[in-house]
Amino acid sequence: MKMNIQNYLSKIKEVFQKNNIAFNESGGDLVIQCPFCKYELATLSIKESGCECFNCAKQAGIDELFGKLGLDIKSIKINEEQKEKSKKNVQIKSEGKSRFVASEILPDGRIIEMVYKPEYRITQFAVFNGGEIEYLDKIELPHEIFLPYPATNHLISKKVIKFPSEAEEYGDDKALVQNIQKFIHRYLDISPFFEKIAAYYVVFTWIYDQFNELAYLRALGDYGSGKSRLLQVVGSLCYKPMFVGGATTTSPIFRIIDGFKGTLILDEADYRFSDTTVEIIKILNSGYQKGSPILRSEGKGTYEVKSYDVFCPKIIGTRKHFYDSALESRFLIEEMEKKELREDIPINLPDSFEEETKNLRNQLLMWRFRNIGKTKLKPEDIDRTLEPRLNQIIMPLLSIINDPQAKIELKEFVKEYNDQLITDRGMSLESEILEALFNCFYAGYSEPTIKQISDTYNAGLDQKEKLNPRKIGGILNKQLKLKSRRTRDGYIISESENKARLLPLKRKFGILEEKVVSVNNVNVVNVPEEQKEEIIGKEIDTSNLF
Repeated sequence: MKMNIQNYLSKIKEVFQKNNIAFNESGGDLVIQCPFCKYELATLSIKESGCECFNCAKQAGIDELFGKLGLDIKSIKINEEQKEKSKKNVQIKSEGKSRFVASEILPDGRIIEMVYKPEYRITQFAVFNGGEIEYLDKIELPHEIFLPYPATNHLISKKVIKFPSEAEEYGDDKALVQNIQKFIHRYLDISPFFEKIAAYYVVFTWIYDQFNELAYLRALGDYGSGKSRLLQVVGSLCYKPMFVGGATTTSPIFRIIDGFKGTLILDEADYRFSDTTVEIIKILNSGYQKGSPILRSEGKGTYEVKSYDVFCPKIIGTRKHFYDSALESRFLIEEMEKKELREDIPINLPDSFEEETKNLRNQLLMWRFRNIGKTKLKPEDIDRTLEPRLNQIIMPLLSIINDPQAKIELKEFVKEYNDQLITDRGMSLESEILEALFNCFYAGYSEPTIKQISDTYNAGLDQKEKLNPRKIGGILNKQLKLKSRRTRDGYIISESENKARLLPLKRKFGILEEKVVSVNNVNVVNVPEEQKEEIIGKEIDTSNLF
């Protein structure tokens, strides 16, 4: 007996219902949680010919799917003639293959954003065409069909990722920012400056995809200092906030960012396990800039290389600083302290909190529709006294701030942060060795040997603290990237041959550009007595060194 496709899918539904397997219907397909994904992060769309997961890219026949689910396939077997018809249908439909998306800018300029209506347990697309907004269940293009992720997806139903429910009016930009800041102030006790920056950062996340670089926010503090509250309050307003603090490994984080492209909210990011820490650092180091995907080898036996796009805004909470100074420079940090809360701040978030955040997300969705594609970098905001990396990450945020005073405050904050980075570097081993090198230059040696630099560094140190010339030479060559040259007196570091490299190092490590008054102020050793007599008490002009 032949079975048409509708009856075939009905039979599959009956089996699912009988075995308590949750499913949804979307675009004519049956959708369930994918049993092939280890972390069950995606849905699996079932058609008459088989199924495909849009997260792990697994393609399987109904036989394999039922086997994975532990179900009996016999009751829904179709004859060979029907299978051939199904194959033909797949070939015809291949030009209009469907896939789940959370947001997209279409070729005709329309902007689509997924919305979730929890009261009805449905998802739709809010489609903005430049003037009006309409709500659709799917978007059909000539060669592709876009579907919103189903409401049964655990990431949505469990509020791992939060969406607006519709686009709502917000007044003007100033009123929107003020409302966001008032909301943050109502539930958080943080510095006035960071309160304002957090409000602007929330707005920025809604058009972050229009920029090539971005900064991160971080709450830094011990247990009980309010880090989690900051992440929850600020994070809930951001663009498609993805709360992944409960992830025990980084595998789901890669997939969530790549699939939904929202704002990563990561609490307790100081992972204890070294392998996990390395993976988190990769995400943070690569994810601040477009075009820097993470490559991972996956699959049993095949080890297929997959690329994951991790570019997105990130708000994280940590108890300590990261060891990587380059990573540290990508954060705007609020240092949280254990203190008495303001009396007006609720200890527990009220039931109205979720409704308040949804309403603000709805307004921010309208703001995205009206501003995406219209905001560009403003070169006049560049501060040449800052390190290029800091300029790079704050420029996008400055570009959406219209309040002159807020811009000034942000620039001053970043300036202080820039100075602190230089100070921290100045306390490092590399900085001390670099100072020893400059002290040799100041004493009149334009081509000091590694031995002389080593003796200068070690002068006055205990035996346990001293470093041998090989170690110091390695730091000069490998970490500071200075060129050495072999001579009959040993390896030397030439000032003239390294001139282009020395000036940036001097600025980076905060080596003072003042004149050295006396050789007594400089720990230079092995200086001939006759040369000491010539320079002691004289002012040494170092301006000609650079």
